[in-house]
Amino acid sequence: MMKVSRTALTAASVVLAGVLSLGAAPGQDRSTTSGSAEQEQLTYANSTGVGVHNAYEKAKYPYFADALDSGAGMLEIDVWTNAFGRSWRVSHNNPLGNDNNCVNAAHAGELRAKSRNQDLGGCLADIRAWHDAHPGHRPILLKLELKDGFQANSGRGPAALDALLNARLGDALFRPADLAGGHPDLDTAARIDGWPARSAMAGKFVVELIPGTVEEDNPLDTLWTDREYATHLRTLAAGGRLREAAAFPAVHRAAAGDPRTRYADTGIRPWFVVFDGDASAYAGGSIDTAWYDSRHYLVVMTDAHSVAPAIDGTEPTEAQARDRVALLAGRHASVVSADWYPLPGVLSTVLPRG
Repeated sequence: MMKVSRTALTAASVVLAGVLSLGAAPGQDRSTTSGSAEQEQLTYANSTGVGVHNAYEKAKYPYFADALDSGAGMLEIDVWTNAFGRSWRVSHNNPLGNDNNCVNAAHAGELRAKSRNQDLGGCLADIRAWHDAHPGHRPILLKLELKDGFQANSGRGPAALDALLNARLGDALFRPADLAGGHPDLDTAARIDGWPARSAMAGKFVVELIPGTVEEDNPLDTLWTDREYATHLRTLAAGGRLREAAAFPAVHRAAAGDPRTRYADTGIRPWFVVFDGDASAYAGGSIDTAWYDSRHYLVVMTDAHSVAPAIDGTEPTEAQARDRVALLAGRHASVVSADWYPLPGVLSTVLPRG
């Protein structure tokens, strides 16, 4: 896999300083990686893309295929796992059932032709059907918020999630083992070798896991998604089975210094190379965001519209949204996330990071 030197990246940054999108017209399928050669040779960790919060909501996209067509570099899905409903449910507020734009498509012809409100497996089926119809598409981060955390006792633990992701997405996944290579953990791999070039990650999905809002507010839940999955990664690696892992746990919420020090078990810290938190906190000046960039860690900055001066959360002007993406790219964001689904020209933005 091709790696890019800092010198080459600087040159690419100069060339791309004025390039803010892939150039597709509104309404056009933006699924391919048809950016400039300089853009594609940026590494995945040295570029900044744009994400859509809760892309499974029907009010944003009638079908999840529309979200995939949008050109966005990140799409978020909320997942419920409690024992009071079946399977891995996908919805915002309903912990018992499904409320989403996924249809469980078997092939691309079904992506907008079946009943919606499917479970996570159905959403992943749509993603695979779309992937098969768009070989070489842009790399996409799939952010899964486990609203109430894992429920291993109900058959919805880390290993079960891996099995589902592997069964539905298979070779379309960029896995922790792909980043780790011959290194002992993800931290070492990220700092020494970094992530592949965007062109080398064409046609791949990176799955990010964050603790959910319900989980974080539950005083009885002492084992959150981040720690549980990182422990799972360490266990798999120790047994020579890291290839089974399908996702990357994220350290949730922005914090100064190395946020991984919050984990008392020092052995799981090297399994975090993805960080996710409020854009205002990252942009406020109290956090050294260059620290993440220099170590090739990914940083997802959420609620980008709220960074001062705040702009509209859904439909700012395109110029405002582009300026905000450029601002946060300068603050070393890997993904700038908001609810800007009405602005596909902005969603397809890829900039040099930092």
